[in-house]
Amino acid sequence: MTVDHRTTETQGRVRFGAGLRHDIADEVARLGAGQALVLSTPHQSESALEIAERLGPAAVGVFCRAAMHTPVEITEEAVSHTRETGADCLVSVGGGSTTGLGKAIALRTDLPHIVIPTTYAGSEATPILGQTENGVKTTLTDARVLPQVILYDPELVTSLPVKMTVTSALNAMAHAAEALYAKDRTAATDSLATDGLRAFADGLPRVLQSPEDTGAREETLRGARACGTVLGQVGMALHHKLCHTLGGAFDLPHADTHAVILPHAISYNAEAAADDLRPICEIFGGSEPGAALHRFAAGMNAPLALRDLGLREADLDHAADLATRRPYPNPRPVTCSDIRALLQAAWAGGAPDQ
Repeated sequence: MTVDHRTTETQGRVRFGAGLRHDIADEVARLGAGQALVLSTPHQSESALEIAERLGPAAVGVFCRAAMHTPVEITEEAVSHTRETGADCLVSVGGGSTTGLGKAIALRTDLPHIVIPTTYAGSEATPILGQTENGVKTTLTDARVLPQVILYDPELVTSLPVKMTVTSALNAMAHAAEALYAKDRTAATDSLATDGLRAFADGLPRVLQSPEDTGAREETLRGARACGTVLGQVGMALHHKLCHTLGGAFDLPHADTHAVILPHAISYNAEAAADDLRPICEIFGGSEPGAALHRFAAGMNAPLALRDLGLREADLDHAADLATRRPYPNPRPVTCSDIRALLQAAWAGGAPDQ
């Protein structure tokens, strides 16, 4: 077992290395805590139980009800459970759903939070929390939701199913792609974004060829870290607005929705931000960034159509209306008719230039 003990202190303690999950008890103790509540989704309860076992007497329980889009009612249940157990620390084991729940609890309790990512969501690297209540997803930015410790263990993503590997990666890549034309972008965020995209362009095909290659998995985790970090440093635009609308209002799967929407949102904005988006063409090939991302996604067997995610064509008018009710910064002006056309193309699943 090799472990990379290097850390970065930009956003708490961040470590990369195979087998890092074995250090969880030491990391809890390092925070001065000794009563950790382990969080996960129902699907990843076995991983949560493994972490609780490694914590031994430092674990006070496991809460396995994390869900997509961080429903407020589940958060409230989890907060009550946290207080009942007397937990003085949170350990999230999983992807964006579990990390989101941990963030939501931390926001309400001020408890320290350790994240052990098992997908490429990147949420652990941001001060952003998205929550859903009454079918509406809203986001907030607060430094209190940044985890104190992140342990990137590539062994934990070697068993990530191929489909989830691909959609999770495209979800992360979306953060970097939109960062390239963000209103508040800087040279540093451009560098983070391109680093993240390159890591996935190189690492993801290697992962699909050999899912147990921990070197390739670590490269993609580093890509996820870069993409997540840049998400927390600049404002997002059309792509993320559409995905939040579709996820919150129609309960579409989070990562799959990002995978489908990304090429279409980038193609839409390329008309106004072609120079900003040129790195995408340089990394993935071609002359149109949306089409380049669509080819890459298709080559990875990613989902390409909203209809395959369960969205009805009859819902597109309502989705377009919801996504354009409130103005937000975007390189190209947003109109309901234009977004309706974009959603129609994404629903059908063809390349954005077709």
